[in-house]
Amino acid sequence: QQESKLELFGFDSLVNILGLKSMTGEHVAQPSSPRDGEDISITAGLPRPAAPKLGTLMGVFIPCIQSILGIIYYIRFSWIVGMAGIGETLLLVSLCGTCTFLTSISLSAIATNGAMKGGGPYYLIGRALGPEVGVSIGLCFFLGNAVAGALYVLGAVETFLKAVPSAGIFRETITSINGTAIAQPIQSPSSHDLQIYGIVVTILLCFIVFGGVKMINRVAPAFLIPVLFSVVCIFLGILLARKDHPQDATEFQSLLLYDSAHFLSILMGEFVPFVHCVVVSLQSTFQFLIYSLVISFFISNVGIFTFTDLIHSISPLFALFNPEGITGLSSETFRDNWSSDYQKTNDAGIPESDGSVTWNFNSLVGLFFPAVTGIMAGSNRSSSLKDTQRSIPVGTLAATLSTTTLYLVSLMLFGSVATREKLLTDRLLTATIAWPFPSLIKIGIILSTMGAALQSLTGAPRLLAAIANDDILPILNYFKVADGSEPHVATLFTAFLCVGCVIIGNLDLITPTVTMFFLLCYTGVNLSCFLLDLLDAPSWRPRWKFHHWSLSLVGALLCIVIMFLISWSFTVVSLALASLIYKYVSIKGKAGDWGDGFKSAYFQLALRSLRSLGASQVHPKNWYPIPLIFCRPWGKLPENVPCHPKLADFANCMKKKGRGMSIFVSILDGDYHECAEDAKAACKQLSTYIDYKNCEGVAEIVVAPNMSEGFRGIIQTMGLGNLKPNIVVMRYPEIWRRENLTEIPATFVGIINDCIVANKAVVIVKGLDEWPNEYQRQYGTIDLYWIVRDGGLMLLLSQLLLTKASFENCKIQVYCIAEEDGDAEGLKTDVKKFLYDLRMQAEVFVITMKWDAQMDGGGGSPQDESLDAFASAQHRITDYLTQMKETSKREGTPLMADGKAVVVNEKQVEKFLYTTLKLNSTILRYSRMAAVVLVSLPPPPVSHPAYFYMEYMDLLLENVPRILIVRGYRRDVVTLFT
Repeated sequence: QQESKLELFGFDSLVNILGLKSMTGEHVAQPSSPRDGEDISITAGLPRPAAPKLGTLMGVFIPCIQSILGIIYYIRFSWIVGMAGIGETLLLVSLCGTCTFLTSISLSAIATNGAMKGGGPYYLIGRALGPEVGVSIGLCFFLGNAVAGALYVLGAVETFLKAVPSAGIFRETITSINGTAIAQPIQSPSSHDLQIYGIVVTILLCFIVFGGVKMINRVAPAFLIPVLFSVVCIFLGILLARKDHPQDATEFQSLLLYDSAHFLSILMGEFVPFVHCVVVSLQSTFQFLIYSLVISFFISNVGIFTFTDLIHSISPLFALFNPEGITGLSSETFRDNWSSDYQKTNDAGIPESDGSVTWNFNSLVGLFFPAVTGIMAGSNRSSSLKDTQRSIPVGTLAATLSTTTLYLVSLMLFGSVATREKLLTDRLLTATIAWPFPSLIKIGIILSTMGAALQSLTGAPRLLAAIANDDILPILNYFKVADGSEPHVATLFTAFLCVGCVIIGNLDLITPTVTMFFLLCYTGVNLSCFLLDLLDAPSWRPRWKFHHWSLSLVGALLCIVIMFLISWSFTVVSLALASLIYKYVSIKGKAGDWGDGFKSAYFQLALRSLRSLGASQVHPKNWYPIPLIFCRPWGKLPENVPCHPKLADFANCMKKKGRGMSIFVSILDGDYHECAEDAKAACKQLSTYIDYKNCEGVAEIVVAPNMSEGFRGIIQTMGLGNLKPNIVVMRYPEIWRRENLTEIPATFVGIINDCIVANKAVVIVKGLDEWPNEYQRQYGTIDLYWIVRDGGLMLLLSQLLLTKASFENCKIQVYCIAEEDGDAEGLKTDVKKFLYDLRMQAEVFVITMKWDAQMDGGGGSPQDESLDAFASAQHRITDYLTQMKETSKREGTPLMADGKAVVVNEKQVEKFLYTTLKLNSTILRYSRMAAVVLVSLPPPPVSHPAYFYMEYMDLLLENVPRILIVRGYRRDVVTLFT
C-alpha cells in the first residue's frame, strides 16, 4: 500500500473522497439511490467521465426545436386562427408561451444546481420534492410522453393520407356547411385508415427504437432539415401570394404567357418579342415547362436583372394558382379574421351546423398547448452534454423564445392571407400556400412528426427505466435495466400504450390528455424551484442567476389555471391519478432520503417555530406533554428488545389524538470513544422499535460512565428552547430488592432528585407488564388520589387516558386527602367547582386522616396485608440502620449512606412509614377494582438514605397492581379560562 503523505490528517486522499477512484485504477459502482442503512457521501452519484459530449446547439437547442415545432403547427394552427380569430389566438399563444417560458427559467435554475443523472424532469422533481412526488409526477410524465407519441403518429398518418388520398383503404366525404352559397364536399381521411396506418407506423418506429440510441442519433439531424425547409417555404408562399380573379382558361393561358414573355424579354434584353398569339393554344403543361426553364435560366444568371423585376414577373403566376380563399396579405382579411367565430364541428374538425363537437377558448388551449411542449428535451439528454450548467439554460430558453416568436408571427400571417372559411376547412393550409413545392412540404411534415414520435418513443421508456432503477416501487422492478443497456421491456410497454391511443384515432381527443400530463410535470418543476428558492438552503447555489421564487410560483399557478381552463374534469382525473400514485408510493414505496426540499422546509419551519416560541413559559392552553421515556431497564430485557414493550403503549396514552412528541432515551455504560459505534447501532435499533410500535418519537442513546451521570447529562441538555421534555417517564424498579440493594435505590432516588432540581414533572409506572394496549378494553374507574398541588398534571393525565380506546369506557374519581380538622365539605365543593370550570367530569370524594403515628387515626383501620408489609418494612429499616451505626462506629465516621453523610430521625422514619401505610390502606379500600390509580409522588427526604425511600415507596404501592405515581412541577398545565 502506498504511503500517504497526509497521514497526519487521518483522512483518505482527495481521489478517494471525490469518488474519482478511476484515476487510481479502481472502479466502484455508485449507488442508484440512497436507502436506509447506507452511508451515502455528498459526492456519491457524480456522473462518470464519458465519451465526446454534445454542445448547446446539438444537445439542447435542436432537440427542443424538434420537439416543440410539430404537428399542431402544421395542421392545426391555421384552423385555430380561423376558429378563435387573431385576437384570441394572440392571447392563447401568449398564455401558453408565458407558461413554458417561466417553466424554462425554473428548469434552468434547478438544472444548474448540481450534476444530473438520467430521468430528466423526474430526477429534478424527485430530488427537490421527494421520491413520492417525483415518482407520481414522473409516471404521469411518462404517460404524457407515451400518449404524445400516438399524437405525432396520428399527425403523420393524417398528413400522408391528405397528400396521397388514393392510399386510403376507406374513404369518407364530409360536406362543409358554413353559411356559404354553395356547399363544397371536403375529403377527410377515414378514422379506420388512421388507426390501421397508425398501428403500422408505431410498430416500425418501435423496431427503430430497439436499434438503440446510436441509430436514432444518426437519423435525428435528417428530421430537422425538412422542418426548417417547410417553415421557409410557408413564409415564402405567404409573402408571394396575391389575390387575383381569372375568369376562364383563355385568360388564364394568355396572362401566364404574357408574363412569361415579359420575363424572357427582361432576361434577354428585349430579344424575345411579345408574341402571345403564337402560343395561346399551348397546353398548361407546356407553359409550366417554359416557366421552369425561365426560372432555371435566371438562377444560372443571377444579377442580370433586379429582384423587383423578378417578383413583378412571377407574382401573376401565384395569383393564377392561388386556390379559392387565399387572399394574399391583406389588411381587410386581417380585420375580418380578428374576432373569433366558434362553430360546431364533426370529429375531424370540419365545421358543421349540427356537429358533435363544440369549441371555445378553453378547448383550444387544450388543443394548442402540446405545440409548446418539448422544453424538457434538453434536460433529458443531460448525461450527453458537455456543460449542463450552460447548455440547458441557454438552449432551452432560446428554443422557447424562438418557437413562441414563430407562433406569434405565423398567426398574424395566417390571419392575413386566407379567409376564415379557408382557415377552417383546409386542414393542410400550410402545404396549400407553401412555395415552390407543396408536396415536399407534406413530406417534411410527415418526417418531422415521425421524428417527434420517435423521440417520444425513445424518451418515455428511459424515463420509466430511470424510475424503476431508483428502486422506489417494487412493482416497477420489471423495467429495471443495467447501466448502458437498452430498456427493451419498458419500450414494449410504451409501444403498447401508444398503440392503444392510436386506436382511439381522434387527434383532438388525445391532445387534452397530453396537455394535462405535461402541465402536471411543469407544475412540479415550478414548485420545485419555488420551494428551493424560497428556502434558500446553503446547498442551493444555481449557476443560473436569473430566477426568483415569485416567477416560479406564478408559473405553477399559471399551469394549474391552464389545466382548469382546458377541462376541470380532465384536471380532476389527472390530479386524482397523481394523488393515487403518491399514496401508493407512500405506502408501498421503499424509504429513501434524497435531501429534498420538503425536508429542508420542515427543518426551517421547525427552527422558525422554535424561535417564535422563545424561552418564555408556555401558556397552559398551549401546553403539550413532551415525555422523556427512560428506556434503561432496571433488570434485563430479551435480546434485540431495546425498550420495555409497554413503555411505548404508555407513551401513546400521554398524547391526544397522536399529537405530540416522545423522546426515548437509554444510557450505555462505558467510554464514549470506545462505545460510539455501539451507541449508533443501539439508537438505530431503538428507532426501528419505536416505528414498529407506531409511536411518534425520536430515539437517543447516551454513553456515560454510569446511569446516574448519563441521566444528569440528559436532563440538562435534551431538547431546544421550549421544546425540551417536560415529563420524565420511567418504570418503577420492582426488582430492586432481589437485584441490588444499594445501586438501584441510589440511582432511582438520584433520578427523582435531578428531575426536581431541573423542574421536570415525573411519572413513574408500576405494573407496566399489565398495562393494556389499544385492543384491550378496560372497565371500571380511573382513581386520582390528589394530595398536593401539582399544577393539574394528574387531572390532565386522566383526561388524556380517556381519549384512548382502552380507557374510554372508564369514569374518573377524585379522592382528596385532607387533614382531620379541615373543612371536608368546603374542600369538596371547591374541588367540584374547580373541575367544572376545567370542563372535566369526575366524582369527588374527600378522605380525612391524621398524619401522626397513632394507629387509631382517621381513615379507618389499615388492611391486614398492609400491616404485614408495615411490620416487614420496620424490621428491614431497623436492621439497615443498625448496620450503618456499626460501620460508623467501627470506622469512626458519621453515618454514611450512598456515599454521603446522613442524619436519621427515627421518629420521622416511623412517621413516614405510617403515612405510606395509611395511604396504601386507603387505596386498597376504595380502588382495589380500579382500572388504574394515580397518586402523588412524595419527594425523597433530603437526609434519609435511598434505601429508606425505597421502603416508603414499596409500602405505598403494596398490592396495588397498576398505579401511576405523579409529581408535577412549578407550572400550571390546565387553566380555567377560555
